[in-house]
Amino acid sequence: MPAPGFIVTRRRSAETTRAAILEAARCRFSREGYEGAGVRDIAGDAGVDAALVSRYFGGKDELFAAVLELSAKPDELFYGAPEEFAARIAALLVRDPQDDAKMDCVLIMLRSASSPKAAAAIRQFIEARFYGPMVEWLGCADATVLSRLLGALMMGMGVTRAISPDLDLDAAGREALERKVEAILLAMLRPNQPVG
Repeated sequence: MPAPGFIVTRRRSAETTRAAILEAARCRFSREGYEGAGVRDIAGDAGVDAALVSRYFGGKDELFAAVLELSAKPDELFYGAPEEFAARIAALLVRDPQDDAKMDCVLIMLRSASSPKAAAAIRQFIEARFYGPMVEWLGCADATVLSRLLGALMMGMGVTRAISPDLDLDAAGREALERKVEAILLAMLRPNQPVG
């Protein structure tokens, strides 16, 4: 039994420490971008010594790449028939809350793209986690071009939601927009489908 006045502290596990650093980094990178977020600030936000960032991640570049990896896995996006995909992605882009790690990933990329170091990591991440799986899922002759078009629409909607979470529309307006986005996505996937 500890002596009176002796404070018992629980040591963090390696997993808890790593998770705290990742969460602090996600918040910093989403607000300040790659260049604005400092390792010492991230460590301070996580309540750890800055040396632990190096211990767990190697450095800022590796930490940035690890934060990008927190976003949605490809198998959470690219599955199902075109109609199912279009309806699901339209709902994600227009209706679903955008305050999670998926939205932070868009903000991180947007706010960090001007950094040469971050831009290289972003390109690698997008190719591995977005374009590559999308091209495979599409499986058509023009899949590479189509993946870029779908990516531009999805990224643009994500940025718009970051600026204005309700898209400056009332509920009826958002519902109408969701149907339009769904029709556009389906028209991209099935070129002979009319845009409603």
